[in-house]
Amino acid sequence: MSNAKTIGWDLGGVHVKAALIHDGRVQEAVQVPCPLWQGVTALDASLALLPNWAREQAYHAVTMTGELTDCFADRTAGVAALAGWAAERLKGQVAIFAGRSGFVAPGEAASHAFDIASANWYATAAQIGRIVPDALLVDIGSTTADLIPIVAGRPAATGYSDAERLETGELVYTGVVRTPLIGLCDHAPFRGRRTRLMTETFAHAADVYRILGDLPPETDQQGTGDRKGKSVPESETRLARIVGRDREEGDSHAWSALAAHFAETQLRLLYDSASTLLSRPDLPPEAPLVTCGAGAFVGDRLAARLGRKRTGLAELLASRAGEAASTWISTCGPAVAVGLIAEDTTR
Repeated sequence: MSNAKTIGWDLGGVHVKAALIHDGRVQEAVQVPCPLWQGVTALDASLALLPNWAREQAYHAVTMTGELTDCFADRTAGVAALAGWAAERLKGQVAIFAGRSGFVAPGEAASHAFDIASANWYATAAQIGRIVPDALLVDIGSTTADLIPIVAGRPAATGYSDAERLETGELVYTGVVRTPLIGLCDHAPFRGRRTRLMTETFAHAADVYRILGDLPPETDQQGTGDRKGKSVPESETRLARIVGRDREEGDSHAWSALAAHFAETQLRLLYDSASTLLSRPDLPPEAPLVTCGAGAFVGDRLAARLGRKRTGLAELLASRAGEAASTWISTCGPAVAVGLIAEDTTR
């Protein structure tokens, strides 16, 4: 494989991520939106948005989370559909990542659905384990957060499926873009009082982090709750509705304070899970947090709150990455990881 290129793919329910690997180095990585709930044909539109290299001959290593999208009857059907799309649309050999079971051919995907479904976290943790033997992976994306213990160089999650990891705290269903604010708490402080929230999806986490100036613009690829713009004033308008207000009833300081409250409640959710996982006896006290994802900035704050050292995925892979890839390595962690694992395995 040394003269061929490898492309790592992460086929998600709202984004497609791809990473170009050649001669052991990450040359480029990119994310584009994908409204997969509209059907598998949404992947065709996303493929057209990607750079030319994504549509060229290559060895394609594919992981996925989109199989849980509600356009599929169940996860097995989703795995089979996504694997079938990859085999049909991607030029070259296609291998589907089955986590702890390695890679399988697209035609075998349905029979390995339990191992394949939403196993992208396993790829990231396995790649990190090659560099940092003991760590806690904190991958905070647009929708969810994966908190994965890595012990002796291997993923050491107690759960594997989404259901199991929700029970163990290794999957926290919160992210920095799509999470409705009513999913974080039911009360918030405003103008000296604690008020209940309107149980509507007026505002989302992206509104909070736009107001606070934290959300990287390139990762802000989803529509807003009211289908309007993404400016700070428009985000403040949506935030105001959650507490039954109009934007004119507060100033920028009031809306920033309210946004900071929601950011804090999200951090607390992550802190509770992370502190439990870090209390495992097989994780040494010096084990760092390895942060990545669109919400890596939240992961960095979590490390500070926990009093732990942290390093970023992009920093860990700096020696294996080209300049064009550096911006997206963190956000596209699973695609980068599955591509590197595939190339290292086949070289």
